[in-house]
Amino acid sequence: MTDPYSNLDGFTVKIDVEQKRGDIILERGEYNTISMAQRDQLKAVFEALDADDRVRVIVVRSIGKHFSSGGYIMGFLEASPEHVSKLAWNIAAPARCSKPVIAANRGYCFGVGFELSLACDFRIVTETTQYALPEQKLGQIPGSGGSARLQKIVGITRTKDIVMRSRRIKGQQAYDWGIATEVVADGELEAATDALVKELVSFSPLAQRTAKKLLNDTEDSTLAIAIELEGHCYSRLRSSEDFAEGVKAFHEKREPEFKGR
Repeated sequence: MTDPYSNLDGFTVKIDVEQKRGDIILERGEYNTISMAQRDQLKAVFEALDADDRVRVIVVRSIGKHFSSGGYIMGFLEASPEHVSKLAWNIAAPARCSKPVIAANRGYCFGVGFELSLACDFRIVTETTQYALPEQKLGQIPGSGGSARLQKIVGITRTKDIVMRSRRIKGQQAYDWGIATEVVADGELEAATDALVKELVSFSPLAQRTAKKLLNDTEDSTLAIAIELEGHCYSRLRSSEDFAEGVKAFHEKREPEFKGR
């Protein structure tokens, strides 16, 4: 059977069984550019980690001072139109994962690096982080969900400011605008990521999966439909073993031992 975590282009995967986490680590030179082949592999790896019972939380991080300066530009000219049309689906893989996904962003986080991070559930930034969608400088627009996801988060006015001017947004501003989940000192990025992983692992995996899918599915729905779906999800969890364990642990004043059932 082929190992889904081997022979990867520009990144590696690390499984920490004790912490129940799987790390996707970008590592290609100083700026961690992302190749066309790498996008296909990233999709496959996210799917593999989502199916890996050893992993509860997925982390996307990088080696060096920069998360990623974006994609390998010449790759767009070399790829077929059919291949290019799949780019957004590949980069949306973190959003499709049932498990929580954290992006740890420092330094440059441009183009597809930003788009990949936007598809994650949590984004931790530092004072060195710079987000940007610079495609206008190439006579292009974001092609992997960047402008679409950003507009949902910050609205059309700020999205036009970022996209149409290829404007860079620093870490603190990204946090102030609601793009980032947390902003920390650059030297604290790893510790902050570890802390968030530990926190997420402490919850019921069943409740986590349910919450993520519900929030993703109702992002574009009316309030009435969102409330209705929330009620159905709540009702299903009501009969779960994890809910019974959570209630019992609360009354016994101890930490719950969730099984994901």
